[in-house]
Amino acid sequence: MNIALLLEMAADAAPDRIGLVCDGKRWTYGDLLSAARGAFELIQESGAEYVALLDESSEAAVIALFGAALAGVPYCPLNYRLPDADLAALLDRIAPALVVGDEERVERIAGEQGHTVYARELFTLKTQEVWPADDEREYDPGQGIAVQLFTSGTTAAPKAAILRHSNLLGYILGSVEFGAAEESDAALVSVPPYHIAGISALMSSIYANRKIVMLPSFSPEGWLDLVAQEQVSNAFVVPTMLSRIIEAIDKGHAADLGSLRAVAYGGGKMPLEIIHRALDLFPQASFTNAYGLTETSSTIALLGPEEHRAAHASDDPRVRARLSSVGVPLPTVEIEIRDEEGRVCGPNEPGEIYVRGDQVSGEYKEKSALTADGWFPTRDAGYLDEDGYLFLSGRADDVIVRGGENMSPGEIEDVLLTHPAISDVAAVGIPSVEWGEAVGVAVVTREGHQPPSEAELKDLVRGRLRSSRVPEKILFTSELPYNEMGKLLRRKVKEVLAE
Repeated sequence: MNIALLLEMAADAAPDRIGLVCDGKRWTYGDLLSAARGAFELIQESGAEYVALLDESSEAAVIALFGAALAGVPYCPLNYRLPDADLAALLDRIAPALVVGDEERVERIAGEQGHTVYARELFTLKTQEVWPADDEREYDPGQGIAVQLFTSGTTAAPKAAILRHSNLLGYILGSVEFGAAEESDAALVSVPPYHIAGISALMSSIYANRKIVMLPSFSPEGWLDLVAQEQVSNAFVVPTMLSRIIEAIDKGHAADLGSLRAVAYGGGKMPLEIIHRALDLFPQASFTNAYGLTETSSTIALLGPEEHRAAHASDDPRVRARLSSVGVPLPTVEIEIRDEEGRVCGPNEPGEIYVRGDQVSGEYKEKSALTADGWFPTRDAGYLDEDGYLFLSGRADDVIVRGGENMSPGEIEDVLLTHPAISDVAAVGIPSVEWGEAVGVAVVTREGHQPPSEAELKDLVRGRLRSSRVPEKILFTSELPYNEMGKLLRRKVKEVLAE
């Protein structure tokens, strides 16, 4: 099977239903399938071995994704925010490609690599011209690699994560009901097109026959206005987006959000204060916390709407703590926690998260990361509680090792965030002659509050945790560094604290 089947089924079931809205232009499912078939023709003519997108979210993302699937070549959206040298190196690794997007930039930094380049507008125009509406020609799309995504490459050269058609279909068919959406349903997509969350959002909505509403460049005001304008029913946000949306509402930006029924979030740690505030602000909305990775074709664990509301309203500390979790594994995957020796950990024992299932690729162009029996080591640290809820502690590489004792940055951050004057905090390991590593923290003070003293913060940690967790160095800063998906860039915090 090929992911193109998702769009073909949607267009066959509801060809005249609006499938996509972007910058005021509307596309039916029939339009999208016809354009994807046109893209197939362009790809075949170009001789390209990849289809790359170097652009913000637009209809071109949908057309290129499914056009590549029909042509049997990998779809490879690229991070347009990368510096020229890094982007040129990635383009060279996928040459020759059909590249959609920033034509001038590709020609300038990779003009000798043999790419076929189309500006977005020309690409979408041509895809609508080359496939006659009554043409029923046959094609063999293949079942190999559907998507190739480059990792962030924060510690080494970016790896090329491989997602096969079977992986992506394993996720979609196991978690989405075909044609389940009402014609009035609309999903707002505001995450970047080069992230797995953006790709899975497109496929999920298309298979459900839900209208996709795209916000190419996120702003909280633009997000709120688009929800009202298009009567959005479903949305996915990262924690920093939700925080900014709430801030805009609190500052008086008015919008009719009565249509919003479901909000999913993920991509980074959600501060408890933010999700509690969101549950109060949107009493009609069902909230879902989704945890997944590129290598797992998106979501592998969910904290559902009923669990959110129960935890929000509960006085039971154990139930209330579930808002800090990412919920329970999907029925289609297995999750284990393993220690450094590979032993499977019991309830509440911290270790590395391993996952197995049909949607799990765990494959890179360079090599496979799967174990012999199909388990993928995520490099995320966490634990499962006695009720099966998964709690994240950060990346396994982020663990602070002080004198041979492993410490989770998350437990230190959670304690410091209970201080009323602190809005954000990051705990990292810093070099220590005596201990190898010690705890350093960067702290953001809440607007309108005086910064607490270092002694006060140290006493707070000492009173809740073991003395080894007490920060040796504390830095007050105006903001912490995050990427566009809301992930904290701990390496940058380490660099500042280590100076």
